[in-house]
Amino acid sequence: MRRTLYNEDHESYRQTIRRFIEAEVVPHYPDWFEAGQVPTELYTKLGELGVWGIEVPEEYGGAGIDSFKYSAILTEEACRAGVNLGAAGVHTELCLPYLLKLGTEEQLQRWMPGFVSGETMFAIAMTEPGTGSDLAGMRTTAVRDGDHYVLNGAKTFITGGVLAGRVIVCARTAPPREDDRRFGISLLVVDTSLPGWEVGRKLDKIGLKVSDTAELSFTDVRVPAEDLLGEENMGFSYLGQNLPQERLGIAVGAYAQAAAALRFAVDYTKQREVFGQPVAAFQNTKFELAACKAELDACQAVVDRAIEAHDAGELTAVEAASAKLFCTETANRIIDRCLQLHGGYGYINEYPIARLYADNRVTRIYGGTSEVMKMIIAKDVLG
Repeated sequence: MRRTLYNEDHESYRQTIRRFIEAEVVPHYPDWFEAGQVPTELYTKLGELGVWGIEVPEEYGGAGIDSFKYSAILTEEACRAGVNLGAAGVHTELCLPYLLKLGTEEQLQRWMPGFVSGETMFAIAMTEPGTGSDLAGMRTTAVRDGDHYVLNGAKTFITGGVLAGRVIVCARTAPPREDDRRFGISLLVVDTSLPGWEVGRKLDKIGLKVSDTAELSFTDVRVPAEDLLGEENMGFSYLGQNLPQERLGIAVGAYAQAAAALRFAVDYTKQREVFGQPVAAFQNTKFELAACKAELDACQAVVDRAIEAHDAGELTAVEAASAKLFCTETANRIIDRCLQLHGGYGYINEYPIARLYADNRVTRIYGGTSEVMKMIIAKDVLG
């Protein structure tokens, strides 16, 4: 079936991104993989290419295109090449919506130039060591002291936390109310060069090796009050507003990983010979590839429909949860089958299928686990 999601402008952008990845990422990727993070130069080069500013309004130096499709193309092309672009998704898909919706004119004039250029990468810090998904139980505090907030606490699993220049930190500015545990949380856009800000361990993950994931700690960090994002104590309500886009981004990533895995498996089985013939010549291989293609087609249909709904402002939280659940679970099955077709080589990190396998696993965990997605969907089904 012909894919109708993208037009000529989108495909032109795709070719630009594909050429960039082939020239600027693929040759260096083994070194980045060993180092456990991308270099900061990658982010500034992507800024020069205009990637970070596509959805940023023109008055702040961007292109002003209100569409998720360009972000999806970036994800698809990175996966196609078997590489990862570090914290790119966090910068644009997670942080930008908060900045554009909640930032004041003065804040956006200060922050957007560095955001668009890639010189200031943004991350968001919600999760704490002892709270996990229970954000209302966070213990990081930001106490008002004159024209500053004094920030103390710790965060973990912060994607982009090592290289970020500013981080949207969720902290308690007031105690929770007896009838509302969510009250009292605020969002502060913190400059990571401030005294008392410390990057702890860069966490050693089984996948997403070039995406720097860190532990952060704050000791009497004096954050200017002018860097409060939105209203004080209303942060929890803001956090839920971007969940549909975050989960859509994960669904797109899972689909793109599965599509890449199938491509790698087809290429490998055509070239690899066993018992005097290509692996692709065996009936079992044909059946496995056919099954993967059928599931991938369904996954693509779900993703495309969800992207169109999101661009139209119609993607609900339940629909986003459904798309994430279906695409991540389906991608897991496809990638596992494609790795199996590689035999022992599928278990070697030198082959992109191995990296895809490890990278994909977290898609059923972050942004809300598959179990949480099922709870959201079931609540809607049962009424």
